[in-house]
Amino acid sequence: MAAAASALAAYRAVGTLYNALMTSLVLGLVTRRGEATARDYVFRHFRRQHLEKFLPGLQKLGLDNEPPAPACALYHYHSNALGGVKTGYLRESDRKAWVRYPPPRWIWRGTAIAAVPHSVSAAMLHGWHGHNGQSLGKPGLGFVCTGMTVDGMPGLEGYYVEHDRPLREEERVRFAYGIEEMPRIDWSKQPRLETASWPEERRLKTFRAYAVEYVRTMLPTLQELLGPDGAQEELGRVARLVGLQFHEETARDMDLPTDVERGDLQSARDFARWLAAVLAAEGEEIETTDGAEAIVVRASGWRIARDLSLADPLKAFDAWNALWLGAAAACDRFLKVQTTRSLGAHGWEIAWRIAPR
Repeated sequence: MAAAASALAAYRAVGTLYNALMTSLVLGLVTRRGEATARDYVFRHFRRQHLEKFLPGLQKLGLDNEPPAPACALYHYHSNALGGVKTGYLRESDRKAWVRYPPPRWIWRGTAIAAVPHSVSAAMLHGWHGHNGQSLGKPGLGFVCTGMTVDGMPGLEGYYVEHDRPLREEERVRFAYGIEEMPRIDWSKQPRLETASWPEERRLKTFRAYAVEYVRTMLPTLQELLGPDGAQEELGRVARLVGLQFHEETARDMDLPTDVERGDLQSARDFARWLAAVLAAEGEEIETTDGAEAIVVRASGWRIARDLSLADPLKAFDAWNALWLGAAAACDRFLKVQTTRSLGAHGWEIAWRIAPR
């Protein structure tokens, strides 16, 4: 029973850490690179996800035979529900269907939402929602946004609507605050997938996968936007901060100690347990060696980056790895973590040597 609870906590940890990483990256870009750069990143991120996921997802969810507007709204409703994100849906007709993301917004967790500019939140809609009609071969399909939480509205909401003419690019997402609002819905009568009956472990694995996909999109998108050096600087900085901020929360959920300041082998062993559990929950193949002077956690391959086209894989790894170095410092600031990594003909070889400092 204890092992099962620990595994569930590790899945939750992956979701928590990577949710925080996405949020902190966007906020970091806003404060350090400016609103325009953050907007560009969010647009590219969601356009990449759209092109990779939308059409296959429609088929997987059995929505490819629905009229375009309801199909799109149902896609967002179901795909977000699979990731543990509360979403509302309402079909007015075959040509108009609403979708609503009530607060709290998953992507802008906690007080972070107060620092997200309108244009950065809107970039998600331009990157994904506004391109659905193009991907479906329905150039008259657009999205009308009637509110966003970042602007103080009680949720991000809007509707897909099919027009009788092709839309120009600037018409594909339109904002109509104060003109319409999503009608009242009966939450008890919302569409249901079989996920409602899934056991907790399966739901948490899906939540984990949802968050991991954000990182898989983040790595190549950021390198394309800022170059490998700029991407490593920005992502590495916020990744370390996320590790520092969220180690305690996730470690306590896994019934592991944090902020102990012992600087001994037992402390190294405790952090190694946390690191190995989180990486294994993420999907990495992990092996731990308990030695007389240090604990070594090894990963065979870097599964999260599998099949990604990265301009500089090593710099992308080092940015991602800053998350675990930050977590180690939060666990016990008197630990020393040495990371070795190589990418050869047989794939990645990675090791974290954790020892008293």
